[in-house]
Amino acid sequence: LSSLLSLITDYVYFENSSSNPYLIRRIEELNKTATGNVEAKVVCFYRRRDISNTLIMLADKHAKEIEEESETTIEADLTDKQKHQLKHRELFLSRQYESLPATHIRGKCSVALLNETESVLSYLDKEDTFFYSLVYDPSVKTLLADKGEIRVGPRYQADIPEMLSEGESDEREQSKLEVKVWDPNSPLTDRQIDQFLVVARAVGTFARALDCSSSVRQPSLHMSAAAASRDITLFHAMDTLYRHSYDLSSAISVLVPLGGPVLCRDEMEEWSASEATLFEEALEKYGKDFNDIRQDFLPWKSLTSIIEYYYMWKTTDRYVQQKRLKAAEAESKLKQVYIPTYKPNPNQISTSNGKPGTVNGAVGTTFQPQNPLLGRACESCYATQSHQWYSWGPPNMQCRLCATCWLYWKKYGGLKMPTQSEEEKLSPSPPTEDPRVRSHMSRQAMQGMPVRNTGSPKSAVKTRQAFFLHTTYFTKFARQVCKNTLRLRQAARRPFVPINYAAIRAEYADRHAELSGSPQKSKSTRKPLACIIGYLEIHPSKKPNVIRSTPTLQTPTTKRMLTTPNHTTLSILGKRNYSHHNGLGGGLFGDEIWLSR
Repeated sequence: LSSLLSLITDYVYFENSSSNPYLIRRIEELNKTATGNVEAKVVCFYRRRDISNTLIMLADKHAKEIEEESETTIEADLTDKQKHQLKHRELFLSRQYESLPATHIRGKCSVALLNETESVLSYLDKEDTFFYSLVYDPSVKTLLADKGEIRVGPRYQADIPEMLSEGESDEREQSKLEVKVWDPNSPLTDRQIDQFLVVARAVGTFARALDCSSSVRQPSLHMSAAAASRDITLFHAMDTLYRHSYDLSSAISVLVPLGGPVLCRDEMEEWSASEATLFEEALEKYGKDFNDIRQDFLPWKSLTSIIEYYYMWKTTDRYVQQKRLKAAEAESKLKQVYIPTYKPNPNQISTSNGKPGTVNGAVGTTFQPQNPLLGRACESCYATQSHQWYSWGPPNMQCRLCATCWLYWKKYGGLKMPTQSEEEKLSPSPPTEDPRVRSHMSRQAMQGMPVRNTGSPKSAVKTRQAFFLHTTYFTKFARQVCKNTLRLRQAARRPFVPINYAAIRAEYADRHAELSGSPQKSKSTRKPLACIIGYLEIHPSKKPNVIRSTPTLQTPTTKRMLTTPNHTTLSILGKRNYSHHNGLGGGLFGDEIWLSR
């Protein structure tokens, strides 16, 4: 990018990583640090890839509601490519501020509130143009509709009832309708009305002198007279005239009843000095977001009271003073910053001499690329020729993008062309020949991994994790007992045919009844150790007489063969019994065999 001049309130691209997409921010302030560097205080915008899938579903639901009420181009009229690229233009506003170095600015862009009366294609036709309609709170992970939305559509229009005919009664609730409080055709002249208003102000000043709390807030006579001249006193006086049919004598008697003069105070007088200070701090932090002001700073005040106080506060000298101070601070701060050109991106794929050059069959040149990335097509547009290539994705994937798709990735946070998995979501296609490949591709796309389109024949898709079916002991037992019903070879040839569990259960019940009715074999009891010792004393084991001959040249040497295995019954633990190890079984199985060669 060339050199850039950034101003306050500009929407700009910030680069925090050489491989990740740009951050989109709005500059609020430009401050110079003690080291001489310039930092920008910015408002954060988030992309769809930055929020969770649950919030993305809420955003899509909100978009469908807007489409149903809109009369412009709906999403169904767009192509798959336009739907794919439109998601890259959607942002989510946040109330989060952060400070970033001004040297990380990479360009300007435009962000606007979604105009429901404008076609969505207008955002695709313009470069570096984004829109938003929802506000994202990164602290609590929520999405809310922006309070500044344009209220256009049938749900915001007034329902005008039909005109009543003569003699027809009005069935509407009169209490919810407007009430007449002034009659311009009154018998009093303008001079008489002005004189009555002067009397009302005087009564209000005297009432404040008698009130203790008002004497503390307005200690001087001038302050009490100014408070009595506010609109609340004049509204009460005119309402009193109307309720007494513009009779001055009866209206004056109502202003000064038996209990004392009437005191009328508005929100400006009701609020204390500490509450006013809290309101100014909240207004500095949240702006005119009265719901947040009430929730975090003034929960004991009603929303109506806060809004009424705000518009009264704007008429005071305090507001004028703060406005002058902010204007003076803005004059002393930086209003623009000059961003020079920055170094090439480290993700550029260079040639063998270290300089980025033309690759993949440039005009008039022929060379063999040594980099394994060279020779692969672009992962987005499948182009094989570009003046510059950039490595993209995990290093083990060895994917790359052309210059045009790389700039699109950095600005919009996605690939220009939809991938295979996204096309299946947008427009369902017939299944592939091999369902395993399709499942691998969908699982890989869900994990956000790049899919290699061309290049090495070696598949870049990871194989499934190996697993096994652990058979229970009851299933193994049923295979042995119910062989007549459960035929394993036939079941293996037809794995999708369900097995008749009822028949197996019935056969097992019959076999179990037969086994339970048959006499059980008596179990052999093991003799105690004393009996075995006595037997050994009476019948000592005899060792065989082995003839050992001296080996000579005429006589062949004898070799000792392995002991012949004893096929007697094994014990419970699967070991040979005592008689086998001690040669008590008799016969040839307890002795060693020697052969002569």
